Amino acid sequence: MRSVFLIGPMGSGKTAVGRALARCLGRQFVDSDAEIESRTGVDIAYIFEREGEEGFRIRERDVIDALTQLPGIVLATGGGAVLLPENRERLAARGTVVLLETTVERQLERTRRSRHRPLLAGTDRRARLEELAKLREPLYRSLAAITIRTDGRAPAEVAGEIAQALSEQGYA
Repeated sequence: MRSVFLIGPMGSGKTAVGRALARCLGRQFVDSDAEIESRTGVDIAYIFEREGEEGFRIRERDVIDALTQLPGIVLATGGGAVLLPENRERLAARGTVVLLETTVERQLERTRRSRHRPLLAGTDRRARLEELAKLREPLYRSLAAITIRTDGRAPAEVAGEIAQALSEQGYA
């Protein structure tokens, strides 16, 4: 049973959809950011503050390496997990990668109350999200076996569409 790895920008619904998809498929759900927090005992914002983005990416790389080796899981990755070549290689080789797409408007809406988005702290949020999209979008697209738009849709609905696509493509 192949694992399913959810990628996409922050606020695209990876965690909520991942939980719903895991329930739908009867699999274990894991969130890479939550796993990093669990292993370190501090939140992502604190890691960024202390170690910078580079330090966080090293921790993220190690966690993704470990998690992608687990059999048959549904994994929600952080929005920047695709930045390191070794993460892209592991995600592509060890499971089925599903891209969750969303608009910048929806990202702004979904992240507006969050205090745990270090890449958006103290900046023009729209400009920053557009900048991140320009950099990351080609990486997301290069990895995705399945692409699903999440705007205006309930996580369970998106999960059902992913499950159907996995089944049709012989992944489930």
